Amino acid sequence: MSAHRIQLGWIGLDEGGRDRQAELPAATYGSKASELAGMTALGLPVPPAFVLPTTLCGPILSGDEKAQAALRDCLAEGVARLEAATGRKLGDARAPLLVSVRSGAEQSMPGMLETVLDVGINAASLHGLIRATGNPRLAYDSWRRFIQTYAEVVGGAKIAPFDQALARMVAAEGVGHEGELDPEALERLAAEFLVLAEESAPPSDPMAQLFGAARAVYLSWRSPRAETYRRMNGLEHLLGTAVAVQVMVFGNAGGASGSGVAFSRDPATGAKTFYADFLFDAQGEDVVSGRRTPLDAAQLRDRLPLAARQLAESAELLEKARRDMQDIEFTIENGKLFLLQTRSAKRTPRAALRIAVDLVAEGLIDRAEALRRVAAIDVAKVGETSFVEAAPAAARAIVAAPGVACGRACFTSARAEAMVRHGDKAILVRRDASTEDVAGFAAADGVLTAIGGRTSHAAVVARQMGKVCLVGCGALAIDADERGAVLGGQALHEGDWIALDGASGEIAIGRRAIAFERAPEGETIMEWRKQSDGRT
Repeated sequence: MSAHRIQLGWIGLDEGGRDRQAELPAATYGSKASELAGMTALGLPVPPAFVLPTTLCGPILSGDEKAQAALRDCLAEGVARLEAATGRKLGDARAPLLVSVRSGAEQSMPGMLETVLDVGINAASLHGLIRATGNPRLAYDSWRRFIQTYAEVVGGAKIAPFDQALARMVAAEGVGHEGELDPEALERLAAEFLVLAEESAPPSDPMAQLFGAARAVYLSWRSPRAETYRRMNGLEHLLGTAVAVQVMVFGNAGGASGSGVAFSRDPATGAKTFYADFLFDAQGEDVVSGRRTPLDAAQLRDRLPLAARQLAESAELLEKARRDMQDIEFTIENGKLFLLQTRSAKRTPRAALRIAVDLVAEGLIDRAEALRRVAAIDVAKVGETSFVEAAPAAARAIVAAPGVACGRACFTSARAEAMVRHGDKAILVRRDASTEDVAGFAAADGVLTAIGGRTSHAAVVARQMGKVCLVGCGALAIDADERGAVLGGQALHEGDWIALDGASGEIAIGRRAIAFERAPEGETIMEWRKQSDGRT
């Protein structure tokens, strides 16, 4: 494989660095890049990027030396054009360019592949970022994030030592969470992270950083969670992931900045209600990882009304252009909105029926298209579940996916799978569910987490599977050995029965009976199916 055979995709750039946008086929450049190009063509605010194609994925996975040489050449070409467009340079001490490196298969695989943010930061560009922004907290926060992410994703380092060091620093400084650490504490934390990373620490050469990150994103195609997700969702035919290298925008730039995920409709119920989770002074991984509990659209609107209005208007525009509910990742930097992704949103089966019916009523799709979209759903099994009798709530949580579920508490995915194999129902109970738990989601009837938000990748996957999902339960504390927990002051042991109410957000300890009522949208779909088949 030679470099001249690799055609890069461009977002917000033509070959001379001037603004222009051509379509990018999803099969070659991934659905994420294809949608970014589409958003740019609609005039929406998208940071410029270049895209390495899916055709490089297989050769990189096989260790092809020519493919790796081609990857280096493509990165050099792409970076040169980003530098020309932005007036900044990778690794520069005065006007540094930082980039994100993101995955993107032909079909969306939320949270299953790797991402590396803040690529290009080193000792020189760290001080250049402080000089350019006047914001030392932003610089040291980005630096410590990059050290950890690079060590984990590229170097294969374990996450636990970094999380433990962060927890110690938060406790020592007497603050509530990492977002409250000051620049001096973050500088010390970054130094500690470099020691923890050892051989996995990022190189100082920014192009070497970029090569390592891009290669790691390609290699994540073969990760166990990605392979499990493709097998469970019939995506084994996909050739590989593309890799997008995009100019960084900083949600961690202060109180008028942040990152979030928005839906043009409620993905749990299908209601036509704008729905968003957001964290101030944070990067996108803080939201989608599920490791912090975010705020909602109303709180974003109160603090940053202009950006919130632009986001809602963008969501409406994208839904009409795509003729489907959209899932949008965004960042706000110093009050300015940037869109980083849009895709047709994962939704519960009940929401899928309601959205299909509503989109027909709104004239966005016809009945034939609605029936095609819900063809795989067994309508007779979709409806509203509820508990037969009331029970006292031990605690409450945020509803991420509706319905009710009752099963035995399991504190790891492996034990949830084992519980179900033995004929029992399981509820997966976690501090923060990640996409590593995808097999546990599939086995369990419901998911409960102590922290995290409705739009985390884990919640998105649980919704897609039709699982009841409650997140951000502040009254849940899981034991260190993951064999028990305290829920609302009551002991909860492995194997105890627990009930999740996805209507009220209530959690009860004990076994409860469940009633089922078919969804009215299901009746409409069944009638349309009869008419489509020529029956009356």
